[in-house]
Amino acid sequence: MARIPKELVDQIIHHADIVEVVGDFVSLKRKGQNMWACCPFHHEKSPSFSVAPAKGLYKCFGCGKAGGVVQFIMDIEGTSYVEALKYLAKKYGIEVEEEEKTPEQQLAQNEKDSQFIVSNWAKDHYHKLLKSSDEGQSIGWSYLRQRGLNQTTIATFELGYSLDQWDDLLKSATAAGFEQKYLEKTGLVVRRDDDQGHDTGRRYDRFRGRVMFPIHNVSGRVIGFGARTLKPNDKTAKYLNSPESEIYHKSDVLYGLYHARQAIRTEELCYLVEGYLDVLSLHQGGIKNVVASSGTSLTDGQIRLIKRYTDNVTVLYDGDAAGIRASLRGIDMLLEGGLNVRVVLFPDGDDPDSYIRKVGDQKFKEHLDQASQDFIQFKTDLVSREAAQDPVKKAEAIREVLQSIAKVPDPIKRQVFLQQTSQTFGIDEQVLITEYNKISRQASPKAAPSTNTSSGSEQRPRTTSPASTGQTPAAARPARGP
Repeated sequence: MARIPKELVDQIIHHADIVEVVGDFVSLKRKGQNMWACCPFHHEKSPSFSVAPAKGLYKCFGCGKAGGVVQFIMDIEGTSYVEALKYLAKKYGIEVEEEEKTPEQQLAQNEKDSQFIVSNWAKDHYHKLLKSSDEGQSIGWSYLRQRGLNQTTIATFELGYSLDQWDDLLKSATAAGFEQKYLEKTGLVVRRDDDQGHDTGRRYDRFRGRVMFPIHNVSGRVIGFGARTLKPNDKTAKYLNSPESEIYHKSDVLYGLYHARQAIRTEELCYLVEGYLDVLSLHQGGIKNVVASSGTSLTDGQIRLIKRYTDNVTVLYDGDAAGIRASLRGIDMLLEGGLNVRVVLFPDGDDPDSYIRKVGDQKFKEHLDQASQDFIQFKTDLVSREAAQDPVKKAEAIREVLQSIAKVPDPIKRQVFLQQTSQTFGIDEQVLITEYNKISRQASPKAAPSTNTSSGSEQRPRTTSPASTGQTPAAARPARGP
């Protein structure tokens, strides 16, 4: 492995501003002499991760992670000391001169770095095919331009095309000196087994005849791919993603976050969509603070990623009622993660990608401003319409809304939501609080009794400070998830 001279190491560390570097990954806020954030290394709702600019050090008082700027990159990226230095050198425009290495020597640095290297090479290979091959131009490029994407967007997101051949990538990567095992570990190449699960010795490309969407981690390294088939009546899945690997864990990835993170911090808002093309069209239309869950159900890891950069998320839905219903649980998870959640609906038949192409950038932005509504109010309106005049359905609808309110950690917000729900359904607020307390106790069986009783009737939870009573009213107590 190539060695970086100590003088150059010192130069890199001298130029690397720890606040700037850490700020690429979390949203830091000043408190006293230090900067604070929720820790990017473990799940927490109250900030215990501190950066001391004067000392050039970070420390989490929750999980114990600590160190300097190089150690931070090693921890956050899971990479080697040398790769962390090279990352910082690139960020600050410092040229690192190393002895020339063969592809085999690069791959030998370590297993993880080898997978990053081969993934980056595959990205370049697919991008070159999109721009230069006859098939890529006539099929892949034509499709992307048909979807309204310009050359700048295609280049920014490094889109590509995989030839409709069984072994184009395998042959090209082998010729370039890459070991087959890393092609398999990243899922770029698939091993063919017989019926008994034994290796037949045959290998083939996973992605064939598809437009390629490289998936980047938060520092911009390619960790996997999404791929869309363009064959009519194709029996295979329309979208195919890289499998899980040492570098790609889909539950901890949001498509577009690398390109969106700065805008999310600046705007203090993250737009959440479903698909790759939604992200690309909105980014091209000037809405940079947008990420996608890429068709998967939201996970705790993805929610923690958003919370690194902002507490505010707006979910963009198409007008399909069944799709909205299926997504409600994911939004409950956003609430439970302590995020402020709003919703924007689009007309039936439109998704964010199709709508911005139909009405244009300016009208789309106006729609985002005008149609945005708080999620609890949105859900209340949705389920109340579905319940109509049916008393039984209405009671169930109210319970659904209360279950979402129970996910909100902030007691003041919960109280406001209860008041709003009371007004929308025309139900006495005290009745809602009583039912809410039941749901809260079910979600957290060990919780203390939530109300005081007088003359056999349940009363509104006290609003006095928990410190003055020694007990937290259940309506103001964060309820744990089921």
